[in-house]
Amino acid sequence: MSMGSAMRLLSGLALFRPALPLILGLSLGCSLSLLMVSWTQGDIEEPCSDELVNTALFGSSENEHSLKDNNAAAPGSEDFQPRIVPYHRDPNKLHKKIFRTRYIHTELGIRERLLVGILTSRAMLNTLAVAINRTVAHHFHRTFFFTGLRSPKVPHGMQVVVHGDDRPVWLMYETIRYIHQHFGSDYDWFYLAQDDTYTQAGRLNELVSHLSIGQDLYLGRAEEFIGGDEHSRYCHGGYGYIISRSLLARLQPHLDTCRNDILSVRPDEWLGRCIIDFLGFSCVEVHQEMQYRYFELGKNSDPEREDSPEFKNAFTVHPVADPTLMYRLHKRFSEIELERTYLQIKQLQVQISNLSSLTPEGKLGATWPIGINPPFRPKTRFEVINWDYFTEDHLFSCIDGAPKCELRGADRADVIDVVETALERLNQRYQPLLRFRKQRLLNGYRRFDPTRGMEYTLDLVLEAYTQKGHSHIISKRVELLRPLSSIEIIPMPYVTEATKVQVILPVIAQDQDYVGNFLDMYVMNALDTHDNVVLTFLFIYDPFDAQRVSQNDVFSGVKSMISEVEKRYADIKIPWISVKTEVPSQVKLMDIISKKHPVDTLFFVASVWTEVNTDFLNRCRMNAISNWQVFFPIHFQEYNPAIMYRDQQPSAATSSSESLRDGHFDRNVFDEACFYNADYMTARTKMAADLLDNDEMLESMDVYDIFVRYSGLHVFRAVEPALMQKYVRRACNPRFSEDIYHRCVLSNLEGLASRTHLGSALFEQEQANST
Repeated sequence: MSMGSAMRLLSGLALFRPALPLILGLSLGCSLSLLMVSWTQGDIEEPCSDELVNTALFGSSENEHSLKDNNAAAPGSEDFQPRIVPYHRDPNKLHKKIFRTRYIHTELGIRERLLVGILTSRAMLNTLAVAINRTVAHHFHRTFFFTGLRSPKVPHGMQVVVHGDDRPVWLMYETIRYIHQHFGSDYDWFYLAQDDTYTQAGRLNELVSHLSIGQDLYLGRAEEFIGGDEHSRYCHGGYGYIISRSLLARLQPHLDTCRNDILSVRPDEWLGRCIIDFLGFSCVEVHQEMQYRYFELGKNSDPEREDSPEFKNAFTVHPVADPTLMYRLHKRFSEIELERTYLQIKQLQVQISNLSSLTPEGKLGATWPIGINPPFRPKTRFEVINWDYFTEDHLFSCIDGAPKCELRGADRADVIDVVETALERLNQRYQPLLRFRKQRLLNGYRRFDPTRGMEYTLDLVLEAYTQKGHSHIISKRVELLRPLSSIEIIPMPYVTEATKVQVILPVIAQDQDYVGNFLDMYVMNALDTHDNVVLTFLFIYDPFDAQRVSQNDVFSGVKSMISEVEKRYADIKIPWISVKTEVPSQVKLMDIISKKHPVDTLFFVASVWTEVNTDFLNRCRMNAISNWQVFFPIHFQEYNPAIMYRDQQPSAATSSSESLRDGHFDRNVFDEACFYNADYMTARTKMAADLLDNDEMLESMDVYDIFVRYSGLHVFRAVEPALMQKYVRRACNPRFSEDIYHRCVLSNLEGLASRTHLGSALFEQEQANST
């Protein structure tokens, strides 16, 4: 093939048409992304099939049961009817206050769906049981490992229940009793399996989500009893089985009788015989036209080569001989689920594309990429999302406001990933006719659309090769999207707004003029409202003032104001602590404060310019979580009124909401912080080893750096509109680290005024100088 014919072929293969864009699926990172390449316009008709591949979880083959009628139900499978319990108050009894439950689902009696129990042994607890915990346990709400005897070393992160007897039947008996006693009223379904069973967690969760609650069910792989009734079956423990809550409740009174009367070597046979003899229920493999699927793994079989429908659709696989095989099975089933997910996405995209012609907008209504939200449309020019320009080495929209900065860290990895993925998908699309090799990235643009995700536009210089080895340099533009994945709700520990807040106020001699306003706001918003707040002053003396404290105390005025407040409020005491230091490092000061308070103290480290109010104190209580999260608010800093209001002064009656327009959120200051004393002490303990080699670390770090480097907690940094400060020019101490000093200087510069007012002031100054 000549180069000219190759280029004509390239221009004829259009990846999108003007009316309806076609897309390529690609994977960027761990989420699905889509690629569109703007070559030349063409009219290539590609067949779209409405025939969907049957990938339903409960779909069946010719010899299996299938769901034919959604309304058809097996006998006894009527819909669950709720029972309304009327409230009746006995007039003869003393009325007591009703305490409401903390959560709605507790009050309504809503239960979790599935509890998983794994029967293991002392020998397998640190091998197969650990493999189960690492592969599938985190996909279930709760997973317990039941064993007879305790292992010398219990694996970390596993909920192990030890019964004290390693006999298999006794272990099963104690497990059933334990589950009913502790969780019988909290879950609808209970899944039990052996430690040599691999479970496909997603499919099992979907199975129980389709089962109607309130029915007696014993579901698994049905096995015949040796020499028993041909119609009686028990569920094989190696493939796992599901027991309903109602069946477990009915079985509980008969467990002791079964333990004494039924003799069996296998625990699953013993349980099956107990259920059959006393409840009359046999193990079933099909319930409500949904089949329990399993696969028996042959000896020396390779999961990578298993390709049968029975294996791909199985809920459980047995037997698993060693942990390595367990991990290989998990990898194989993860690949199968990923393939099915991509196939379902393609099918949905085809359906959306076909149905778009029936909409009022026609095929133009199918936005690119298909199935993703359309781009955000700004209503005003202030809502326009800016594009950031970048190359392979530099970024031209820097965080510090510089016009150009080096592309590094996560930004560099992002650009490399996007370019490599674009090249990979282009080669997949056009091979073997053409293949491409990247020469360089000519231009790159990206922006974050909150309705879609991160959008990219790349101008790539490519070298295109034909099958005969001819090459040509071309320049083409590609567009990519890294969509937003599903939003995850992070579980947070329970906190209340009743926690006592210990406010710590460090004061140096130069800032004591601002203490009066701080105390006024504190009295009005905390003492008058009887908020659960305690204030402690930390007076920081330099060595010269400390020597003259008996003759002339520089903080005598502040101490007098504290005394006046204590006289007004007889039950209030405001303690203060004096410290002598040349460099008032925030970490050194917190070391002193930490030792004088209990470990469960909630600290709020404030500054003399902070205006304390109830709204912020409540957010401090809610956002600082012991052993979980620390909170560093970004306060709102007012601009310099001398620049903002050159011609007129702002009205004294200006509300707080209106003043928000005359300032900015100061991201360069990390003075305010909310955290628990125990979390700080833990981080400082981890830091002790590094202090042996570098004694000056304490002066080069602040509390924020301590938590970021030496704690595994969530460091929550967010703007806080309720935390406001008047304009002030901070005194930057050059003895601090370069980073802390630089942030202080930036805070002073950015806090002067907005760009508009600064430009107006410069313009007026130039006009005055010219005249």
